Amino acid sequence: MTIYPVSSPEFRPYGKVLEGYDTTCLINAMKTIPLPESGTAYEASIPVLESTCLYGQFQNNAYGGMPVQIGMCWGRNTKLNCLEYHRDSEINLGCEDFILLLAKQDEIIDGVLDTSKVKAFRAPAGVPVEVYATTLHYAPCQTTKDGSFKVAIVLPKGTNTDAPGAKTLNDEDSWLTARNKWLLAHPEAPEASQGAHIGLKGDNIDIAEDLD
Repeated sequence: MTIYPVSSPEFRPYGKVLEGYDTTCLINAMKTIPLPESGTAYEASIPVLESTCLYGQFQNNAYGGMPVQIGMCWGRNTKLNCLEYHRDSEINLGCEDFILLLAKQDEIIDGVLDTSKVKAFRAPAGVPVEVYATTLHYAPCQTTKDGSFKVAIVLPKGTNTDAPGAKTLNDEDSWLTARNKWLLAHPEAPEASQGAHIGLKGDNIDIAEDLD
């Protein structure tokens, strides 16, 4: 699978690199959090990350004053499994280089996306990358077979917490698995067996063979 840099023209429909941020304080805070023993971990809001100087800058600059949270996804992963989206952009920032597997909302047809539409992008360490609201994404991937990743996740406050429990009005409502989180699962993904909407067809992409 071709892995494009986020600096390439291919990334423009999916997001952009944010400039002007000194991310050192956040990177140092992320390094204090140990890796999980296996797989990946995710927390929507982590106090040690939100106490850094970047919290106010992301809230007031990147999100125009909207309340935000800084959490993290970290561990080891090379597979697609699912794709999700929010009603707003997400900012990703890695301690080391990481890879995002992305597609676009307008490629969903009748509630299903063909995984042949998915593209891979590599983001450099320490660089904040905005992923647009119209971009489907999920857990980052490491860049080497034996590697790992730590990626800070900035989102509007409350995202990925408990679902609101609203009455279902349409098909899309049944994809809502958490607050501000709509999820499409591959049949092979653990989330599918937990009741998530089966919304991916084709190969459950695994980039392990593309890594050094």
